[in-house]
Formats: sequence, structure tokens, C-alpha cells
Amino acid sequence: MTRVQIRFRLETPLTESQLASLAATHKVYGILMAKPDPSLDALVVEYDATRLAPKEVEAVMRRAGIPVGVKA
Repeated sequence: MTRVQIRFRLETPLTESQLASLAATHKVYGILMAKPDPSLDALVVEYDATRLAPKEVEAVMRRAGIPVGVKA
């Protein structure tokens, strides 16, 4: 396993329902952790790079309804 962290800029602040969706992303095979950055304008995702590529991680977040923008 190769643990990698990626940081995405958030396009808008997260809502309560988006936070619930974010918590559920750890169920996706390869996503190890996803949490808002303390600044609340970014998202930090830790994932297994042997299972997922950065574009796939971004796609998982978008499918969950998380408003990720460009990598920060």
C-alpha cells in the first residue's frame, strides 16, 4: 500500500449533507481518509495510490456531491 495525500480546493463551503456524504467516501475501496482542511476552504484526502489515481479520487468526491475544484 502506498499512502498518498491530495488536497483539493473547495468551490463552496460544505453543507451538513455534504459532510455526511464526505464521511461515507471512506467506504470506497482505496479511500483511507477524507476531511476538510482546518481553513475550511480545502479538502484533504488520503488514499492508496496502488488502487486509485488522483483523477479517480476527484471523481469519487464529485459523485459524493463534494464541490472540489482544482488541486490546491
